Amino acid sequence: MKYLLVIIAGVLLSLHSHAQVQGSVIDAQTGEVLSGVNIQLLHHSKGCVTDAQGKYNIAGNNGDSIQVSYVGYLSKKTTLPAGIISLHPSAASLNEFVVTSSRDKQLRTDAPIAISRISTQEMRDTKATTLDQLLNKVSGVYMVPLQNEQHTMAIRQPIGYKSLFLYLEDGIPIRTTGDFNHNALIEINMAALRTIEVVRGPASSLYGSEAVGGAVNFITAAPSLQPTGRVQAEMTDRGYKRADFNVSNTFNKVGLTMGGYYANQSHGYMDHSDYHKFAFTLRGDYQISEHTKWINAATLVDYYTDQIGGLDSAHFFGKNYTNFQTFSYRKVNALRYRSTVEHDWNDLNHTTITAFFRSSSIKQNPFYYITNSKTDPLKAAGQINNDSFKSYGLILQHKKEFAWQDAAIIAGVSMDYSPAGYIANYIDVDKNAAGYYTHYTPTDSVLTNYDVKLLNTAAYIQGNMTLAQGLKLVAALRYDRMDYKFDNHLSAAAYTGAASERNNFNAFTPKLGLTYDFGHSRGLYANYSVGFAPPNITELYTGVKVPTLKPANYNNYEVGGWLGFANDKGYVDVSVYEMKGNNEIISVRQSDGSYLNQNAGGTTHKGVEWNVRYAPVTSVQLRVSGQYADHFFNDYTEKGVSYSGNQMNGAPHVITNCEVTFKPAFIKGFRIGAEWQHISKYYMDPQNTKVYNGYDLLNLRTGYAWKSFECWINCRNAADVIYATTAEKTAYSTSYYPGQKRTFDFGIAYTFK
Repeated sequence: MKYLLVIIAGVLLSLHSHAQVQGSVIDAQTGEVLSGVNIQLLHHSKGCVTDAQGKYNIAGNNGDSIQVSYVGYLSKKTTLPAGIISLHPSAASLNEFVVTSSRDKQLRTDAPIAISRISTQEMRDTKATTLDQLLNKVSGVYMVPLQNEQHTMAIRQPIGYKSLFLYLEDGIPIRTTGDFNHNALIEINMAALRTIEVVRGPASSLYGSEAVGGAVNFITAAPSLQPTGRVQAEMTDRGYKRADFNVSNTFNKVGLTMGGYYANQSHGYMDHSDYHKFAFTLRGDYQISEHTKWINAATLVDYYTDQIGGLDSAHFFGKNYTNFQTFSYRKVNALRYRSTVEHDWNDLNHTTITAFFRSSSIKQNPFYYITNSKTDPLKAAGQINNDSFKSYGLILQHKKEFAWQDAAIIAGVSMDYSPAGYIANYIDVDKNAAGYYTHYTPTDSVLTNYDVKLLNTAAYIQGNMTLAQGLKLVAALRYDRMDYKFDNHLSAAAYTGAASERNNFNAFTPKLGLTYDFGHSRGLYANYSVGFAPPNITELYTGVKVPTLKPANYNNYEVGGWLGFANDKGYVDVSVYEMKGNNEIISVRQSDGSYLNQNAGGTTHKGVEWNVRYAPVTSVQLRVSGQYADHFFNDYTEKGVSYSGNQMNGAPHVITNCEVTFKPAFIKGFRIGAEWQHISKYYMDPQNTKVYNGYDLLNLRTGYAWKSFECWINCRNAADVIYATTAEKTAYSTSYYPGQKRTFDFGIAYTFK
C-alpha cells in the first residue's frame, strides 16, 4: 500500500509539473498580436512559439520564469502564469522584420537591398501632419512638400513629376500602372498606419513598372487583441486644424479596427491656400482556423484644396507670399478595397490570394496648365480636367520553403484591369497688369476626351538559398505586359488628336543579390536590378497628335553593408549605387509656359546613402540619415541644343536629416527632440546656368504623456528661414515654390484600453 501511494503521488507530481499554461503576446504600442514569438523556460529546455493568433501554450508550473523574445523587440523576463505579455519594440535595432523586400516577412539583414523602416514609435513621436515629415527622415529620400499634402518625390532621382516611384498599401499599388500621379500620397490615410517601409532603387522584379527610384509601402495597423481607442485634436498658429480617431478590438476570431482623420486649413500665410481632407479606413481580420486567415480592408478619401503655384524671384526674395492663383483647385475622391486570404498548408507552404478594387477621380483647374497669350498680356488660357479610373485586380502568390540550404521560392501572378478616362475643357483666363490670374470663363471647347482600357498582367518568381556559412543568394525575375486600348472621342484637329489605337509595352525585370553575414552584427550585400517605366497615359496621349514616347529602362548596380553597435545600442548601414537610365521621360517647358514630354537619350544616377542610429544611453537617441549623389545627362538634346554631360536640374548633391531625442528617466513620459534637414544647392535648369542654394531647416518637438493623456508642441522651421521646396528656371521665367513659414503645432490626445 505504501508503494502504491508513492506511485500515485509521483504521477500527480508529474502531471502538475507538466501543467499547460496559456497566454498571448502583443505589441505594447499597437496592441496587435505577435506570431512567432519565442517563449523559453529559464534553466530548462522547454519552450514554444506563439501561433497566428499570438497565443502560446507551454508546459510549466506557476512561478516558473520565462524569457520572451522576438526579432526587433526588447526581450522580457516574467513568471507563469503571464497571461497577456506586452513586448516593446527596440528603439535602435539593426535586425527587424520587413515585408516589402520579398512580399513576405524576412529579416532585414537577409535582404540585399537598401531598405528603411519608419516605426510606430517614430510616427508617434513625430506627430506628423503630412507624410513628408516622416519620409524625409529616410536616407536618400526627399519628399517635396507642395502645400496641403500635395507633393512630389526624389528617391535616387532629381526632383521631378514622373512615374518613377511606386506607392503601395499593404503591398498593393494604390494607383493603377499607367495612370501615375505625383500627388498620389494624398490618397493615404495617415491615421491608419502602423509602419512605413521604403525600398531605394528598382523593385520592379517583384512589383513591376514604376518601381524605379524606389517603392514606398504603407502598412496599415491590424486589429488589437483587447479593446483600444485613441482620439486626438491639434491645431497650428497658421490656421490648420485636425482631429484623429482609432478604435480596435478582437471578438473571439474576428478582429476589427477603424481609424481616420479630418483636416482643415484656412487663412494661412498665403492667400488661396485652403484645403480639407477626410480619410477613413475599416479593416476586419477573421481567423477562420489556425491555418487560414481572411482580411478585408477599405479606405475612403475625400480631399479638396486650393492650388498655389510658384512665385517669381521678386515675390519670393521680397517675402511677398501673395498667390498669383485665385481660382485653381484640385479635388480627389478615392476608394480602395482589398480582400486577402492567407493559408498555411503546412510549415513549408503558404498561399496568399488577394482581390482588390480601386476607384479614383482627380478633378482640377490646374495652375500649371495656364498659358499666357502671345498677343494679349491680359489674357491667358487654361483647362478644367478630370482624370479617373476604376480597377479590378487579383494577385495569387505561393511561398515554398525547403529544408535544404534554407532555400525558399516565392512565385505569383497578377492581373489589373483598369478602365480610365480623361476629359479636359478649355477656359478663358483673365490676367491683370500685376500678373495675377483673376477670373476664368468656361467654354464649350473640349481639349481632351478619351478612354483607355488598361490591362497589366504579370508573373514573378523570387528564390533565395544559403550558398555557404553566412552567404545567401537572392534571385528574382518578373515579366510584365501592359496593354493600352486608347479610344479618342475627338477629331484629329483637336488639342488631343491622336488616332484611336492599341499600344502595348512589356518587360523582363531581373534582380540578383548576395548577402554575407560576418557575425557580430556585421554584414555586406550586393545586387543588380532592373527598373522599368512605361509612358503614363497622360504623357503618351494628352496634347499629342502622334504618340511617340518609349518606355524608360534602368540598370542599377549596388553594394552596401551594416554594422551593429555593442549591446544593441544602434547600427550603421551604408549603400553605394550607380543607376543608368535609357529613354528617361522628361518634361520640356515650351515658350507659352506649357510642357512637352520627350525621351532623354541616357542619364546616370550614382551616390552613397547612409543611416546611423545610436543610443549612447537609454534616454538619448541619435539618428543621422543622408545621401551624396550625382545625376547627369549622358545624352540629351533639347530644341537642337545638347546638354550631354550637364548635371540634371533639380538634383541636390547632399540631402541630410539628423535628429536627437531625449526621454529622461526622471520625468517618465516626457520627450524633447530637435531635427535638422539640409538640402544642398542644385541647378534650376538643364543648361546649368542658374543655381538655387538649397536650405536648412530646424524642427523642434516636445511632448508629455501621463496615464492616458498626451499633449505636445511642435515647431516646424523654428528659425523661420525663407526657402523654396523646389525651384526651376526656363528661358521665360524662374519659379520658387515657397516652403512652410515658422509654424507651431499644439495637440492633445486620449488613449483608452
